Amino acid sequence: MVMPNMATEPSAATGPGTEEGRRPTIVPGPVSASAELTGRPRRRTFTAQDKLRILADTDRAAGTGGIGAILRREGLYSSALSDWRRQRDAGTLGALTPSKRGPKPPPPNPLATELASARRDNMRLKQRLERAEAIIELQKKVAELLGLPPMAHPGASDAEP
Repeated sequence: MVMPNMATEPSAATGPGTEEGRRPTIVPGPVSASAELTGRPRRRTFTAQDKLRILADTDRAAGTGGIGAILRREGLYSSALSDWRRQRDAGTLGALTPSKRGPKPPPPNPLATELASARRDNMRLKQRLERAEAIIELQKKVAELLGLPPMAHPGASDAEP
């Protein structure tokens, strides 16, 4: 008598987290998020006055041990406080002002305004040259119609070949 093969592969439906081979029920999340929550958290920024106020508060509370309470009240980490202290001690009040994040625009080229001015002058002079050439051509045609001898070019020599 041949015994049937009892070794069966475990199915994906059995295993931890399931009851008797049934798949767990998936509960969908809420359809709409709460109106109180924003789509994307925003980075907080502090003005220089806020930073100086917080630093003054922590300096007053240094002897009493209340720095932790101030940090909790303001929602800050001690690393931000130490950065602000370092900037204040270095005398860089401008460093305490929040700056725009991301790539900085390139500094303006000091020769850019001079180049723009030169280009404007070049265009103006080209237009004057075109007008002058048009006037000269008109004068040549008028002289030809009137039968006058051609005028010598001011830059040309008297002895023409």
